[in-house]
Amino acid sequence: GVVGDDESGKFLQENLKGEFLIQKGRKTPFKNRIMAHNQQVLRLDEEDISEILLENELIALFDEKIKDFKAVVLSDYAKGVLTPKVCKAVIKKAKALNIPVLVDPKGSDFSKYSGATLLTPNKKEALEALKFENLKGENLEKGIKKLKEDFALRYSIITLSEAGIALFDEKLKIAPAKALEVYDVTGAGDSVIAVLAFCLANGIEIFKACELANEAAAVVVSKIGSVSVSFDEIKSFKRVDFEKKIKSKEELLTLLKQNDKKIVFTNGCFDIVHFGHIKYLEKAKRLGDVLIVGLNSDASVKRLKGESRPVNSEFQRACMLAAFYFVDFVVVFDEDTPLELISFLKPDILVKGADYKDKLVVGADIVSRVELIDFEEGFSTSKIIEKIKDKK
Repeated sequence: GVVGDDESGKFLQENLKGEFLIQKGRKTPFKNRIMAHNQQVLRLDEEDISEILLENELIALFDEKIKDFKAVVLSDYAKGVLTPKVCKAVIKKAKALNIPVLVDPKGSDFSKYSGATLLTPNKKEALEALKFENLKGENLEKGIKKLKEDFALRYSIITLSEAGIALFDEKLKIAPAKALEVYDVTGAGDSVIAVLAFCLANGIEIFKACELANEAAAVVVSKIGSVSVSFDEIKSFKRVDFEKKIKSKEELLTLLKQNDKKIVFTNGCFDIVHFGHIKYLEKAKRLGDVLIVGLNSDASVKRLKGESRPVNSEFQRACMLAAFYFVDFVVVFDEDTPLELISFLKPDILVKGADYKDKLVVGADIVSRVELIDFEEGFSTSKIIEKIKDKK
């Protein structure tokens, strides 16, 4: 980057690792946030936002260093460093080396970012660039597609604050936001683009990258100030969020329509979850992208298993299943069989235990294929219950 020959510039050089170009007489941006009761109420900025005089030197430095990196992030704050000349040169060089370029844009003219891998404008920035009145309903898909086409992007993204991240690849997809209490939004956008860059640099699929970016942003806004987020924090966040995996069939259908994923479905009572269940579900997940577990309601279990069942309530059973990382969604159904649910969701793959080899699999005629998975020998809920009774 570029700094001035002032105290702030010296401070950055002494405390940050990186390459700096020093422009004599230029003021290095200095931001002072005024906080009251853990809330930012005011920010005082001292800065020079005129275009830098060192464009050629910055481009030469980039050309020298680019081969050391797997992704490039252009975080534009409209402070005069990312001029049209610099942006175009960086994007051209990175594309020639097949290195993704991610841009957090500024201003209403995105033309200087043409050819980038993706942009991450927020709703306000996207509206200004598109000259749309709103992004409601069909306007969101029209707008995000227009950005992709107008600026020759590989992916088009609009961050939607509490509504999540909108992605357009071949079609519109929404990665829902992860809700935590918001204390300070400082750095949320930076966290999103940082996680996206990490993911693309490591070959992670773009929609999964958006989901991880959402989770990182949720952790950041739950803290005070501009902070980094670790992968341990993201993993911890995912662990406490499991109840949100429990959906109605209507909610599930809406989510599935938004995303072009291979859907795997299985079902059962899962009254006392045991090792056999865990291995079975883990294997089922490997067959596709999204694993949905249809769970018999308490009334359904009682009809199928008798008055003494279930041992655990449907909510407890649903929570236990949702807590597993390989289970994406749990949906409770009240019928004796999952036929109605399968007909409603229309999954791609239906999974049952290998004991169904010579039996009729309910819903087999609705799905693309049926997969039978071997159970771990010696494990069953009925045997566990009998074992407990024998010990009393």
